Amino acid sequence: MRVTVHLDAFQYADAAYAVLWLDRESRLWSREGHAVFELPEWGTLAYRNDNTRVCGAGYDRGIFELTGLDLGSATGPCEGESGRALWYRHAHHAPVIGKWHVQCVDYTESDPENGVFAEGGL
Repeated sequence: MRVTVHLDAFQYADAAYAVLWLDRESRLWSREGHAVFELPEWGTLAYRNDNTRVCGAGYDRGIFELTGLDLGSATGPCEGESGRALWYRHAHHAPVIGKWHVQCVDYTESDPENGVFAEGGL
């Protein structure tokens, strides 16, 4: 299952948004579009307490915490589902609060033609 999530409405950053493609099975994500955020091209996902943590490639520090987005659930998220997004902009400061919403859920099992997931694992 692949989920497209849109993040926006962050305090102190009116034009900030990101569109992320989340792959539930591989626990990887890729950046599809963004403004203001300095995001790596891809990274890892961690699921805990009905939340999803978006981490950069090669390190465990969270970039975003998507509260209420339970990718570990057997039923998975639904299109239109939404919740609070916490942006960990600076390592030692409180997160900036925004929103996430699911734009699309793809249940097909197709291999990507190109992009960060095309090599069959990073």
